[in-house]
Amino acid sequence: MALQASLLRKDLSDLLRLAGPVALARLGIMAMGLTDVIIVGRYSSVELGFMALSWGLTSVILTAAVGVLAGVQVLTARYTGQGRPELSGGVLRRGVIYAAWIGVASAGLLILFGPALLRAFNLQDGLAEGAAPSLRIFSLSLAPYLIATAAILYLEALGRTGPGVAAMWAANAINIGLDLWLVPGGFGIEAQGAIGAAWGTLGARVALAAALLVYIARMKEARALGVFDRPRDGRAAAIEQRRIGYGAGASQFVEAAAFSGMNVVCGWIGALAVAGWAVVLNVSAIVFMVSMGLSTAAGVLVSRGYGARDKAAMARAGLVGVGAATVYGAAAAMVTALAAPLIASAYATDPALVRLAAAGLTLSGLFFAVDAIQVVVAQALRARGDVLAPTITHVISYAGVMLPLGWLLAIPMRMGLAGAVWAVIVASFISAGLLSWRFAALVRRDR
Repeated sequence: MALQASLLRKDLSDLLRLAGPVALARLGIMAMGLTDVIIVGRYSSVELGFMALSWGLTSVILTAAVGVLAGVQVLTARYTGQGRPELSGGVLRRGVIYAAWIGVASAGLLILFGPALLRAFNLQDGLAEGAAPSLRIFSLSLAPYLIATAAILYLEALGRTGPGVAAMWAANAINIGLDLWLVPGGFGIEAQGAIGAAWGTLGARVALAAALLVYIARMKEARALGVFDRPRDGRAAAIEQRRIGYGAGASQFVEAAAFSGMNVVCGWIGALAVAGWAVVLNVSAIVFMVSMGLSTAAGVLVSRGYGARDKAAMARAGLVGVGAATVYGAAAAMVTALAAPLIASAYATDPALVRLAAAGLTLSGLFFAVDAIQVVVAQALRARGDVLAPTITHVISYAGVMLPLGWLLAIPMRMGLAGAVWAVIVASFISAGLLSWRFAALVRRDR
């Protein structure tokens, strides 16, 4: 018993040591969106609605594509657990190629068909037309961001979290500077609104990708890790990398599409509801980024246990991850509820929008803990090779339950933004319950 407690403490220490910098990097990702929302929101609530719609559509593709790259982290951590880190460079090379292809293809599709898709949603007059220009620019930033993500996932799996954090926050500084210049206008430039925020994001993401690739190429151990070599782990490993990625990508696509679909539901209500949902979603996403840090750390520990064929280590990593997620989610909910009016007023100056967003933020705390649990367990399952369960669970919870329930509560039952938030709460509880049951069943099977 004493040995088990000692191992749990060690796993918790390892989890937090890795999760802290990872969460800081993920918060850097969200800080870029936060900057856009705050600067655009304080400039114009109408422009914020335009940006929310364009960002929402690109974020669906982006989130799914990031999931496709999950195999970079899982396989790199497995090779580390097996004592074969020299194979990890080939994993990164495949990931960068996947990122480039996905980014370019997605940008082309969004530029060609994205504006028509917005119009097909039958939003209130002017919303689709206003969102189209920023949608095209946001689309151009997909490829550099995905390449940067592959590099960050690789470094995190190696335990080198610092460079990703530094590069991400440097990119944020670039984004802030460009936003402050372009959104309200200045130095001879007319006010750009949502379009200016999109250009700022593009510039920051290009700088981020370039900085990370240069860092990896200049690492002392780059050659020893196989960074400059063709992949040497064979076709089966490439298939496994894609299998993990496809499962994670499909899962995250369903979840992101459902959340983005709430933009459409709120668009049927009106511009104020879209802006309110943008604030709630942005704050919830910031909270979620720390949960993602915990899930990444748990996934790396489970992957190393999988590579070392240590079933007990996999079970402990999952248990510690769930415990940390529960404590964090509860604390985040409490802080958000207490500070909801202050947070909302930081996003907007319109009193009606501040009141609406504050109420939504207070209610959203009810799903923070279970949302953190479900993402941790989903990543732990993928790390041990169970790719299908998280995907099926997210289809059921978010596509099958959240979207139709959100429409029902928000519009026919006239609950508005609160109805959309309640739908997220219900879906998150379902997802966390199903995934936890699956992980517990696999642990019992391993004994």
